[in-house]
Amino acid sequence: MRIPAHSVCTAIRDDIVAGVYERGSRLTEEVLARRYGVSRVPVREALRTLEAEGFVVTRRHAGACVAEPTEQEAADLLEMRMLLEPLGAARAAQRRTEAHLKVLRGLVRLGQERARRGSSEDLRSLGGWFHETLAQACGSPSLTSMLTQLRHKIAWMYTVEAPPSPADAWAEHGAIVDAVARGDGERARALTALHGERTTAAHRLRFSGAGERVRTSQHVVNTSGPRH
Repeated sequence: MRIPAHSVCTAIRDDIVAGVYERGSRLTEEVLARRYGVSRVPVREALRTLEAEGFVVTRRHAGACVAEPTEQEAADLLEMRMLLEPLGAARAAQRRTEAHLKVLRGLVRLGQERARRGSSEDLRSLGGWFHETLAQACGSPSLTSMLTQLRHKIAWMYTVEAPPSPADAWAEHGAIVDAVARGDGERARALTALHGERTTAAHRLRFSGAGERVRTSQHVVNTSGPRH
């Protein structure tokens, strides 16, 4: 069975974001194919996609390598997110479905519950799912794709400090969902912009250690479902 290139792409991207490959390190088709348990064909396609997304660069005499973004490029990503997330929320207020609202409200309930318990790791995952669902609700595949790519790249370049009051952060999420449910695009836009300003201040650039090496454990692509 041929493994889809998008599954390989997701696996490599997730490992780049997680720091499995340090910035500037080579990504050879043979090694990647062996690591993920696939042929070189989907690896080649995946590397082309990742280069278009900005995670990979092709260097003369070296081939594919993990990109090394500058501090300015990293700062630009946060600014882009500040512009696009409020737009996505405003569009979601006009185009969301009942299914989107059900998921968003469920995530807010879970987030508020976990905030009361102090489950910081759960809150991080729930926050990611919340913003992903909000982006999907905007009804624009192009905008959703851009927001998803921004989240991946920001997670790669930054660590995020836990909010001093998780309950307040989830109250902000709840207010955004209320505005989206009412179809109030301008309020959804404004609330998302304010939420973005607060969370942007908690971002801290990552810097790779000089001695960090690529981890060597085997990672076979899971084709039974999406990776989280």
